[in-house]
Amino acid sequence: MERTQTRQPSGRRLSRSGLTALSLLALASTALTGCASGKATGDDTGKATATSGGTTSTAKTGKVSLVVIGGKSDDPFWSTVKRGVDDGAKLVKAGGGTVTYLGPQNYDNLGPDVAKLTQTAISQNPSAILVPDWVPENQDSAIKAAIAKGIMVFVYNSGGITAADKVGAVKYIGSDDYQAGRAGGVKFAESGAKNVLCVNTVPGAANSEARCKGIKDGAAGKGSSSKQLPLPSSNFGNPSAVTQAIKAALLKDSSIDAVVTIGVGDADSAAAAIKQAGVGSKVKLGTFDLSQSQLDRIKAGNELFAIDQQPYLQGFYVVSMANQYLSYGVLPPQNPILTGPLLVTKDNVDKAIAGTKAGVR
Repeated sequence: MERTQTRQPSGRRLSRSGLTALSLLALASTALTGCASGKATGDDTGKATATSGGTTSTAKTGKVSLVVIGGKSDDPFWSTVKRGVDDGAKLVKAGGGTVTYLGPQNYDNLGPDVAKLTQTAISQNPSAILVPDWVPENQDSAIKAAIAKGIMVFVYNSGGITAADKVGAVKYIGSDDYQAGRAGGVKFAESGAKNVLCVNTVPGAANSEARCKGIKDGAAGKGSSSKQLPLPSSNFGNPSAVTQAIKAALLKDSSIDAVVTIGVGDADSAAAAIKQAGVGSKVKLGTFDLSQSQLDRIKAGNELFAIDQQPYLQGFYVVSMANQYLSYGVLPPQNPILTGPLLVTKDNVDKAIAGTKAGVR
């Protein structure tokens, strides 16, 4: 999962970005229908099936109905995921089906809130629920309840293949947060950083903890170190509070020579903190995920990297694959389906900027 504070419009005109999306739709449809197909059946994990004749809406009506659970609608990262969801939904709607998107109002009580959203989704009796497994101890019972009712589940964005296998989901689609963190930790160390601070504004969430652990392990493998700065999740959405907390940490510990944040809004706060602390000449900055401000800083040489998990692909793939499986029994054999990580640095930032202009990065 990614969360960020900065608001931006989620709607875009169907110009260059629309053409790109339609091209991706055609490619995905071709690729998916080219996979081995046949009658979709369950397995010994008790997964729901497309042709089981069970309680799913597809079995009853012959039309696919999907409920996608994701982040806040005003979160720039999740607006990109939602863009992918909406483009994937065009195939569903063309077949007479429906796609519904549900998200929390905030991230203060994430696990329980998303568990409640999953229960809401179950009450709609959809063909499938597509959900990140952010906080397994809160969410897994609700996810398993959906599967027990005959509703197919795809885990995406957070949790990884381990979480998907544990609950009996069909696939995991997204990045590997731990490996993404390792890549960032290695990059910092290879660039000369010795003491990395990982700022975590959603402590306890599986994906953010995995990211910081990956940073620590990646840096350690190259002889550097990392520690975590956990901040109350109530600070999320409050850039001033995050800036002051990072600034205080930098002033308290002069050995910190790199800062990484779990999201792009926090990276903007970190950039401000580094400037206010007067340590811009020695403290390197990195973040998970992309935004225009990150790309601008990378291009200008003021930010070392951003770790891209390609959120558009997560939304597009999870909807497209669920639709193809429910409709035709078509499913790629790979599991997980990885959309990242990919490090964006000064060497490849121009291509990433082109992707953001197209609305898919």
